[in-house]
Amino acid sequence: MGPGEGWSGILPDMAPLLVSFVGGTSGSWEVERIEAVKGAPLPGVERLAVVEGTDARPPTGFVWALRGVTSNERYVGVKDRAELVARQQPLGRPDASRAALIPITKTMAWWDMTQEERLDIFARRSGHVRIGLEYLPAVARRLHHGRDLGEEFDFLTWFEYAEEAAGAFEELVARLRETPEWSFVEREVDIRLVRTPGGT
Repeated sequence: MGPGEGWSGILPDMAPLLVSFVGGTSGSWEVERIEAVKGAPLPGVERLAVVEGTDARPPTGFVWALRGVTSNERYVGVKDRAELVARQQPLGRPDASRAALIPITKTMAWWDMTQEERLDIFARRSGHVRIGLEYLPAVARRLHHGRDLGEEFDFLTWFEYAEEAAGAFEELVARLRETPEWSFVEREVDIRLVRTPGGT
């Protein structure tokens, strides 16, 4: 599933989790590129660390830290949720050597709409969840809500996938950026990563 707000990645028995994505000189992921798709960019960094939990501390030498919290599903029906739970793979698979972090902020026009209006754009007009389902289980995904914490990005979407799924991931992201929902994106940064030896 692509960047957005349709599915948090929480399975039924999981509590909300605070996650910090820390860009700097250390971390398990080497940064291949940081691209400002829309709006202001983020400063370039060498590596990225994923730090989970409220008590965890970011590594030294960091340049920026983006925070978000996992949450309940907000725009997913019963049928789609059942499919997601059945087909979605967990993060941390050994063969998932590639990752992407896509932070986005939506316009005030989006937030000024009612939940029902946003659901209509997200689900019926854009088909966000149905598109995402086509790329499971190759692409694992977890959504983090930053707006709830007062962060600069409303959503942080983290993806992991194997090298052979890289083409499918590019197709997924391209399709989602063509949907009506994406006209409400004010800022988007696309960070591509690869797991390499030597990260801490």
